[in-house]
Amino acid sequence: MPPLPYRPAALAWQVFRGSEATRDGLLTRHQLRGASWVRLMQDVYADARLDRDHELRCRAACLRLPPGVVIAGPSAAYLHGIEHAATFTDDVHVLAPMHLRPGSQRGIRVHTLGPRRPPHPDPDDQPHPPPPRDTDLQPHPAPPRDPVEQHHPPRHPDPDDQPIPPPRHTDDQPHPAPPRDPVEQLTLPPPTTAAPRQSLSAAAFGQRTRRSTPSAASAGSVLLRSDAVWAAWECAVWLEPVRAVGIIDALLGRELVDCAGLDAVASANASRPGGRRARWVFGLADAGAQSPPESQLRVRLILAGLPRPVTQHPVRLPNGRVLHLDLCWPEYRVAVEYDGHWHSDPERMHLDRQRLNQLVGAGWQVLHVTSRRLHRDFPRLLREIRTTLAAAGWRR
Repeated sequence: MPPLPYRPAALAWQVFRGSEATRDGLLTRHQLRGASWVRLMQDVYADARLDRDHELRCRAACLRLPPGVVIAGPSAAYLHGIEHAATFTDDVHVLAPMHLRPGSQRGIRVHTLGPRRPPHPDPDDQPHPPPPRDTDLQPHPAPPRDPVEQHHPPRHPDPDDQPIPPPRHTDDQPHPAPPRDPVEQLTLPPPTTAAPRQSLSAAAFGQRTRRSTPSAASAGSVLLRSDAVWAAWECAVWLEPVRAVGIIDALLGRELVDCAGLDAVASANASRPGGRRARWVFGLADAGAQSPPESQLRVRLILAGLPRPVTQHPVRLPNGRVLHLDLCWPEYRVAVEYDGHWHSDPERMHLDRQRLNQLVGAGWQVLHVTSRRLHRDFPRLLREIRTTLAAAGWRR
């Protein structure tokens, strides 16, 4: 009979520093290498029974970083419930004031807070100079790429750690991350898990962060994160557009943000680095998307030069039934339906064919897109859709 795993009560269901556990006599180095624990990052371990998701990575990152660092961007979106925003193996995106200068670490993408003009300056204070304009942010046919994060080496590197190079950026036109609030305005919200949704016009750093609700797995821990609106802004500026739009679509669909809020944050930050890019990405978002692949398909079609399709367009059949199309161009009566993996179920396939016959009978041309074609055969798929639209009367 195999021996029972040894888990001290103080470490059960927890994420912890291995050096602290061995220093306090809770575990030995040999026990840390056992099956009871999983190594998440350098010197950070967790109970192996915990779900291996991105929240676990965020908790590990917080143990590697100084206080005052905020989970941001796609990592914050994940903590808001957008599960496809990040995975267990993805880097954790964090936002840190410049004075903290956190070093580059494997598995953590650090974005630094730069100087920023407060949104509501005290009338008794001296006027602030306007923020510098980024001359690279002129209108382009394609959006600028991800901003360049500022990675700083640790002040006192651990001699046991191997030097880790900063992540490479292969984008052609990197842009700096949007400047954030001054470091002196870094005030944390009160320790509550029921903070109201933030206004997008609130620019103070403490006003755009909130604490994630503790789950059973987190054993009462709280993670400071960007609110949903600022998470959308950060995704729009930091991420590749197709991925960013998929996350923002989900935030809109779950009513964690709304179009008015996105317009407000875009207007408030229009002159800051990344402002034009964020507004452009927000303009591509659509709350009607039902899945990340549908968002990806829609954005790729738009970027390829096709007219913007309508999401969830209702089609009333002669029998009175109403069908909603994934993507369509109503003026040309052309529709594109995305078939996910679950469509391979025999009963689902039967219903899909019945739906297809009803749409064709109502005068629609329907093209079906599978995951394989979207990811491996998109150029040919694009030609098919373009040809169908042209035959229906579309002209560039």
